[in-house]
Amino acid sequence: MSMFIIPVRSPGLAHISYIFGHGGKAGVVDPRRDCQIYQDIARAHGAVITHIFETHRNEDICSGGAALARRTGAVCCHGRQLPFAFGQAVQEGDRFRFGSLEAKVLETPGHTFESISVALYDHSAGAAGASTAVAVFTGDCLFIGDVGRTDFFPGQERETATNIYESIHNKLLPLGDQTIVYPAHGAGSVCGASLSEREFSTIGHERRCNTVLQLPDKEAFIQFKMAEIHHKPQYFSKMEEYNLLGSAPDLPTLPQPAPVSAKTFMDKKSAGMQVVDIRSPEAFGGAHVPGSYCFPLDMLSAYCGYFLTFDKEIGLVIDELAQADEAVAQLYRMGYDNVTCFLSGGLPAWETAGFTYESLPSVHVDELVRRIDANEDFTLLDVRAEGEWANGLLPGATPIYLGDLERKLTTLPTDRPVTCFCGSGRRAVIAASLLLRAHIGPVENCLGSMAACMALGCRLENA
Repeated sequence: MSMFIIPVRSPGLAHISYIFGHGGKAGVVDPRRDCQIYQDIARAHGAVITHIFETHRNEDICSGGAALARRTGAVCCHGRQLPFAFGQAVQEGDRFRFGSLEAKVLETPGHTFESISVALYDHSAGAAGASTAVAVFTGDCLFIGDVGRTDFFPGQERETATNIYESIHNKLLPLGDQTIVYPAHGAGSVCGASLSEREFSTIGHERRCNTVLQLPDKEAFIQFKMAEIHHKPQYFSKMEEYNLLGSAPDLPTLPQPAPVSAKTFMDKKSAGMQVVDIRSPEAFGGAHVPGSYCFPLDMLSAYCGYFLTFDKEIGLVIDELAQADEAVAQLYRMGYDNVTCFLSGGLPAWETAGFTYESLPSVHVDELVRRIDANEDFTLLDVRAEGEWANGLLPGATPIYLGDLERKLTTLPTDRPVTCFCGSGRRAVIAASLLLRAHIGPVENCLGSMAACMALGCRLENA
């Protein structure tokens, strides 16, 4: 059978795992929790999975390493700087054969202390191939266009920033410009600041074009990393626990929430179920179940972990069944096994059952600018990230990052309307749903938000 390297993408979390192999053996790098896909790929290539490499204890996604090892009998390999409760510790220079492919472990701390990378060599290319890396799985050390965040260890920021600099310059760049880079995340991940939309690169290209690697010297790199601002959703702690212990429940297939009537949905909500509306901002604005969170489906993984808890049921409000399936996949990969149902018939079923619904008014950017110019008394709540604020704010805006909003609700004035604002209106609708749940308002969403402002030439101020 021919050699293969196949990426497995997990939308929403921007996570990328890999399976590679040759000669009837396969290895998996950073598997996700719903791990049957790797067995299917291996079988299609006439291979069995013998080794699993987890480049670090992931914070943002529930790993499938322990589950895949139980299913296949493969050895799950981890960096030696953490006491994982399963698998085996590996160290610098450990080698594993997969037919003509050889995987070599590189210890690349920085993102975390136990981080490893895995370089691949092709022995079928002769002596040169055996000593020249063809590819490297970099985990969260080196991304395409960025490097991994180094802020997980308070008080040790200089040490971790120094570690990742040395890992990149002493371990990864020396692999050679020809080496293909396979990172654990793509654009949209919370594990870096400026990841490229492109998912393919080489060491040579990153050496020349990665903006972080263009900093003039080691100290400039360290200062840059120490100055970065990242956020840590509350669900990260659960992922760290699961991934260290390998204790996440192993389900053979993704859960399938049951369709329930409006009456049953209402009863569950009254008993404490978390209602998650994954429809568009426009649909949520038209009518929604009171007290529900709104996470448009493409925003679900990025923000739900700041607000949803693991100890209560989750019920979905959807437009079509495919949305429920995708939402369940994303939530399951984040450890949320408690998605039990969805509202059968959607909002029309809720409405025709006679239950109360709420609406969320929207405001056009032109009207927003008119209010600002007229100095009207309202709160313009900008929930974008700090890096976006640096490019300008609307006059009088109150900037609060969306992930921090719930714990800062008490800082908002309660005697005036609140207009939620972001880059397009999709994060703003999440913010608006939080305000509605907290009975702060009246609330509205600026659909289009900063994108519309840019199109119309709104006046901005420095942050």
